[in-house]
Amino acid sequence: MRPALLRGWKRRCPSCGGGPMMKGYLKVRDECPVCGEELYHHRADDGPAYLTILIVGHLMAPLLGFAFIEFRPDPLVLIAIFATGTVALSLYLLPRFKGAIVAFQWAKRMNGFGDDKA
Repeated sequence: MRPALLRGWKRRCPSCGGGPMMKGYLKVRDECPVCGEELYHHRADDGPAYLTILIVGHLMAPLLGFAFIEFRPDPLVLIAIFATGTVALSLYLLPRFKGAIVAFQWAKRMNGFGDDKA
């Protein structure tokens, strides 16, 4: 499970770790170009977005409160800094969470990943 999740976090094929899992920013390839593992079964849906919102919200909200109380910056400066940080962190985490969720499904043989092809 752990190797698959780490490969998914790196947006690599959960099976071989060599091929890229994503075709674009969030589009998962139908199959790995290196090992041929089929990836079209995945059902990540809204999971990556929920995880991203959960993590970013729990990180940025306390930081925002701390920065406001401790440094008392101009509100526009505070909004500009935290809006930029929130967007950047969200854009960084979203494809990584999607890769990890697809890898989790692959490792647990969920949603068609474990079907035998006889």
